[in-house]
Amino acid sequence: MRRPVLLSVLLLLLAGCSTASPDDGRESAGHWQPRPGTAWQWQLSGKLDTSVDVPVYDIDGFDHTGATVAGLHDDGRKVICYLSTGAWEDFRPDAGKFPESVLGEGNGWEGERWLDIRETDVLEPLMAERIDMCRDKGFDAVEPDNMDGYKNDTGFPLTADDQLRYNRLIARLAHDRGMAVGLKNDLDQIPELVDDFDFAVNEQCAQYGECADNKPFVDADKAVFHAEYELPTDRFCAESRELGLSSMRKEYELGVWREAC
Repeated sequence: MRRPVLLSVLLLLLAGCSTASPDDGRESAGHWQPRPGTAWQWQLSGKLDTSVDVPVYDIDGFDHTGATVAGLHDDGRKVICYLSTGAWEDFRPDAGKFPESVLGEGNGWEGERWLDIRETDVLEPLMAERIDMCRDKGFDAVEPDNMDGYKNDTGFPLTADDQLRYNRLIARLAHDRGMAVGLKNDLDQIPELVDDFDFAVNEQCAQYGECADNKPFVDADKAVFHAEYELPTDRFCAESRELGLSSMRKEYELGVWREAC
């Protein structure tokens, strides 16, 4: 729901790109659900900088301790646990638990290969362990990455139905542990998955002219955390505000640097 113009201007002055106050979120079915416009920081590399004045941090689940999460909570932040759920990473401590049979083609990042998401008998317990880790460290939510393998050359004949089943499985695993969960990219399946997820995380929808595809999340009063890498902010911030997205520019390595709308 769009706020009155004067209030929106005031909030933009106070919170950069955000059109939401720092406590802008609610509990839904026992877990947190962020609202549209909530500002965020996304840092997956380098020494964590906790000084960014935003209410939500999205950080790597393996790389950070429960003490780090607790410190962010003490500062009034909600904390999202980044995990790769659709691709294998050879540098993770549990990499040896994944049988070769579920490892497919590379996904474009060094040391990573797509997973055969049809093999839920193998993958469900492994992903449950990872999400247990997020819960045990005190995270509020999970950002599961590589959730659109069926649209990529994975080495497996994945279908849209395979992807829907797997994505809903990941959402259920998070919800069963009392955490929120975000849909990463997978724009084509948003209409079918918006009810299963509590927010969305999107990369480069402005660059590819796809940001309006996130509208079902905003219409459902759920945040869309959005990052661009190549476009300057003056190329996407106006549209982001109009759509109610939580937008910023980042570098591909997702370090400290950010340029909020």
